[in-house]
Amino acid sequence: MTDQPLNTTQTMRAIVAAEPGPAAVLKEIRVPKPQPGLTEVLVRVHAAAINPTDWKTRANGWAGRRGAIEEGVILGWDVSGVVEAVGRGVTLFQPGDEVFGMPLFPTFAGGYSEYVTAPARHFARKPEGLTHVQAAALPLASLTAYQALHDFANVQPGQKVLIHAAAGGVGHFAVQIAKALGAHVIGTASAAKHDFVRGLGADEVIDYREVDFAEAVSGVDVVIDTIGGDYFDRSLRTLNPGGTLVALNYDVDAAMRARAAERGVTSDFLLVEPDLGGLTAIRALVADGRLRPVIDTTLPLAEAAKAHEIGETNRASGKIVLTVVDD
Repeated sequence: MTDQPLNTTQTMRAIVAAEPGPAAVLKEIRVPKPQPGLTEVLVRVHAAAINPTDWKTRANGWAGRRGAIEEGVILGWDVSGVVEAVGRGVTLFQPGDEVFGMPLFPTFAGGYSEYVTAPARHFARKPEGLTHVQAAALPLASLTAYQALHDFANVQPGQKVLIHAAAGGVGHFAVQIAKALGAHVIGTASAAKHDFVRGLGADEVIDYREVDFAEAVSGVDVVIDTIGGDYFDRSLRTLNPGGTLVALNYDVDAAMRARAAERGVTSDFLLVEPDLGGLTAIRALVADGRLRPVIDTTLPLAEAAKAHEIGETNRASGKIVLTVVDD
């Protein structure tokens, strides 16, 4: 890095991890402000949400992944903000539009910063009535749930859906989206979070610490598994023939797919993708009152390390969000 002062009109604040490690590796520095290219927009970030992939990447490293800068990596994919400039070819937005999105995932998008650039269609118009903090909580987790339930599992009215970690970031959206699709929803959560999960619309809630869900639940059509380990085979036992198990944070290898097939179940790993259609559907669910983000903790951008420490406890109900602009 240069020792010369940086022009603050051409630079921006950002939280950078120079190397893998604990939350303390996250530091605030100034980096060059990006400019939009062809079909891209420049978004002034007002809020950026935290996801498990953020702290796992920070802790485990990012070798081979695109988007690193000279100083390290700027984490963060969930953003809500205002379009400041558009590149040639952009017709979807104009400067001044409020947008939210999950730009560039899994390439580093640099959400923990004052500005991001990405293809215009990685964003959608911010849902009316939501603050930027609320809108930033939506993209990665709600798109994951939507793509798992709607696109992959094709959930139909009257089907029974089992959602693990139903109080978490993805889980609390999955409960609401499954209900919006007309499903009977069963969630697993600690006893202290049962009222929260029921308040999201769950028909049944199981205390995974006290009850073996594989013994308590049967006749399930779809399982959304954010946990892994022995949950895979235990979840298979709950599924009807023809059912679907969607793995969200672990690979499903050939042996696992074979065990699922023996029970007449389809199973695979799903990695969320930027998706204008999905964001538009999520925006409509919010407008209809059928989907709402729940914010567990809000912290300023400078306290990203503290936000990671809170996230790593796995005790949050809903999302953790960093504020970049005070709205």
